[in-house]
Amino acid sequence: MQGITLALSKGRIFEETLPLLAAAGIVPTDDPETSRKLIIDTNRPDVRLVIVRASDTPTYVQYGAADLGIAGKDVLLEHGGGGLYQPLDLKIARCRLSVATPAGFDYEQAVRRGARLKVATKYLHTAREHFAAKGVHVDLIKLYGSMELAPLVGLADAIVDLVSSGGTLRANNLVEVEHIMDISSRLVINQAALKVKHGLLMPILEAFEGAVQ
Repeated sequence: MQGITLALSKGRIFEETLPLLAAAGIVPTDDPETSRKLIIDTNRPDVRLVIVRASDTPTYVQYGAADLGIAGKDVLLEHGGGGLYQPLDLKIARCRLSVATPAGFDYEQAVRRGARLKVATKYLHTAREHFAAKGVHVDLIKLYGSMELAPLVGLADAIVDLVSSGGTLRANNLVEVEHIMDISSRLVINQAALKVKHGLLMPILEAFEGAVQ
């Protein structure tokens, strides 16, 4: 039987996708937060979920290991979006990508002077484009976690990271100095699957569209 596989990441994206899945008549049989399973069945025999790291979602969909997935705009920009059809902004897992520095750092002056900035981020592609458009020279330092630590120990002058409430920044005496873009999660579909499994995928896409509106 031809089925479809949906790639999702744990945490906020999974939680905020549940109502969209419900609108499409799909209910997972396990909660990935409590289950160790990486492949989760649903109430529909033709639909299964694979639980992947958020940054890997576009790769699973691009190479056809999943037919569709849900990924943040931040992840898709870094991935490049090759081989993916992105039909729908799901308007979930909203946050923003921003530049932050220690509270006393004169960011405006540093940027104006044309000095080299040391910036820690996991969003190398997006950060490089942002600063290049401003004509600012940056040395980018790739980190995978706890970006806030980098300026505190002198590794970087600034960070580029996702911000929701800003609580973590405040707790570490950092301030948001520039808003780069708003981020939300998108539905991505494998382009080949869209042709081959059109009849299975379109009702899900339409149900998601209806739920978002």
